[in-house]
Amino acid sequence: MDDLDRNILTLLGADARMSVATLARRLKVARSTIQARLERLETSGIIAGYTLKLGEAARQGRLRASVLLTIEPRSQAAILTRLKGIGEVERVFTTSGRFDLLLQVAASNTQVLDSVLDQIGALTGVKSSESLIHLSTRLDRAV
Repeated sequence: MDDLDRNILTLLGADARMSVATLARRLKVARSTIQARLERLETSGIIAGYTLKLGEAARQGRLRASVLLTIEPRSQAAILTRLKGIGEVERVFTTSGRFDLLLQVAASNTQVLDSVLDQIGALTGVKSSESLIHLSTRLDRAV
């Protein structure tokens, strides 16, 4: 990846709907150059897809939390299978350090969140959990 590739990714990160023509104009290169670069970035897996990023207005009414789990050795596969069945669990990350898994959870209200946290805590192989409720987003650079 060179500077042109990084600039393409930066612009698409801000607006994934930006046309090839607009990218070419902003980066002062030929449209065919942008098209070839995009094809290479897609083929190599650097660009996995183009998506919609919801703003705060669309997320209102959703309570979000990060859940940190410590699990029994060799129980990760079974726990991941069960977590996939809980619709409120949006993402699961493996981590290093004191916790084994970090979950991103979204629920419609505190009662649903409480129930989901109880379900997660009751999973066989979960030794302990810690929940952090998200209050507001102050910075979001995720692409």
